[in-house]
Amino acid sequence: MEIILLERVEKLGQMGDVVSVKPGYARNFLLPQGKALRANKGNLEKFETEKAQREADNLARRSDAETESGKMEGLAVNMVRAASEMGQLFGSVTSRDIADAVTEAGFTITRAQVVMEKSIKTLGLHDTRVRLHPEVTVTVTVNVARSLDEAETQLRTGVAVTGMIDDDDDVEEEVAVGAVAAEAAAEEAPAEEADADDAAESGDDATEDTDA
Repeated sequence: MEIILLERVEKLGQMGDVVSVKPGYARNFLLPQGKALRANKGNLEKFETEKAQREADNLARRSDAETESGKMEGLAVNMVRAASEMGQLFGSVTSRDIADAVTEAGFTITRAQVVMEKSIKTLGLHDTRVRLHPEVTVTVTVNVARSLDEAETQLRTGVAVTGMIDDDDDVEEEVAVGAVAAEAAAEEAPAEEADADDAAESGDDATEDTDA
């Protein structure tokens, strides 16, 4: 089916482009959401008549979206979820969850504006795009953790907090223990040498008394 795009559609075209798409995509998404018109003579003439006004409206909306995008830059939203020790969620984080969290943070969006191919199913920091306008997107960090404390740790370190202890942590702990033991041995060594010297001096004194 051929359609006229009324706004930019990612991977499809810009406003005013006449493109061919699958009928189901047009009927179920593009046409009902006002993103396109059927490409026939009447609609082509209508679009040409309204083109200047549509472009002006689009420019105004894009400017507002760019302003909002600047305010949202660096935004991170926390999601507390139950998970296994391996970091797998007992459930998932969906576009609706993210939209609700971003809205609670003070930026009203809908789930349709959250761009994600599949739901989030692991702990950690997940960069997720939010489309504020057909030509403006912003990246929001979705911080999924088992508690707010762990969420703060993840945001600070950039690493997911799971129930597993990394091998590196074990190595660091062993090195620390070894360092403490070596330091203690170094402190004991002078004392042992001093005791040996005292014992030697005592032996010398006893020899002198016998000779006398």
